[in-house]
Amino acid sequence: MNLPGTRSLRVRITLLATVLVAAVSLLLLWLAWTLVRDSLDTVPQMPPGSTVVVDGVTVDASTLADHLRVHARNRMLLFGSIAFLLVVAAAAILAWTFTSRVLLPLREITGTARRLSVESLGERIGGVRPRDELAVLAETFDDMLDRLQAAFDAQRHFVANASHELRTPLSVIRTELDVTLADDDADVAELRRMGGVVRDATERAGQLVNSLLLLARTDGAGLGVREPVDLAVVVDRAWRAVHREAEHRGIQAAFTTPSAPAFGDPALLERIAGNLLENAVRHNVEGGWLEVVTQPGSQWSMLRVRSSGGLVDPATVAELFEPFRRAGVARTARNGAGLGLSIVRAAVQAHGGSVTAEPIVGGGLGVTVHLPVR
Repeated sequence: MNLPGTRSLRVRITLLATVLVAAVSLLLLWLAWTLVRDSLDTVPQMPPGSTVVVDGVTVDASTLADHLRVHARNRMLLFGSIAFLLVVAAAAILAWTFTSRVLLPLREITGTARRLSVESLGERIGGVRPRDELAVLAETFDDMLDRLQAAFDAQRHFVANASHELRTPLSVIRTELDVTLADDDADVAELRRMGGVVRDATERAGQLVNSLLLLARTDGAGLGVREPVDLAVVVDRAWRAVHREAEHRGIQAAFTTPSAPAFGDPALLERIAGNLLENAVRHNVEGGWLEVVTQPGSQWSMLRVRSSGGLVDPATVAELFEPFRRAGVARTARNGAGLGLSIVRAAVQAHGGSVTAEPIVGGGLGVTVHLPVR
């Protein structure tokens, strides 16, 4: 398939090569004629009245130089023109053929790009021969398509999960309203019960929407505020928001939090610590334990939150940072939106840091965050 773009490029390359060869050929012809003319100027003078034979023609010796000059010019024009036309024609043919071979991978890349759509992102160019710059371009294009396909798949998965999670509280609200309104004998107690269920479902939907908005603002975005922050202070503030729930469930918390400087957005850093502590409390077991450690460093400060909980498969730990994932289950529980670790990862990456998780023997999870000091 000859695409208009590559065909136009092929024509331009062929014309350029032909013009360059023609210019070089004309220069060579001019140099050859100059050499021949200079050689003819050195023809020795013959005695007056003598004659010489040139190509079977008797020529007066006094006009020998002029005759040789005209003869050489005619021969030069004849054979030079033939050679010039042959060289230019050969250059045009070779350039056209060579560019066709060279631009074949480019045509394949362009054709693949034209055929691509959201439904056909699985198509790839594949191996290109020979191994040159266009082969590298094809590999780069395929790598870009891999990333795009992964992003589209993740987006579809995220939208499907978000739709599912939002549908659940809305379905609860609609069902409760339909049942209560259909009951003509519903009393105040029934209405209060319905109101409590609708309130809980509304809070869950609001929590999910807020988490989605925070994840959208954080994921891939830069930091609007950068200033020194003490991780120990951030942890203390985050713990105040969940310590009553931890005490209610009998969770024993241990803190080793010396001053650990970090540099970034205070609100996002507090959200990192808050999400880690909320997960450690809400996904813990009754009467469990929780450990929080901060550690300063010359370039990186560390925040580690470990807690007891359910058994976690080491093979699925990386999936916990994906939206709507929890330890051991694919969907979030009723007491969370399933976006806590996703927000943590997005916020840490926005700071240029790193976050890892590891299961704890006997049940539970440990999450370690490294953040830059400056």
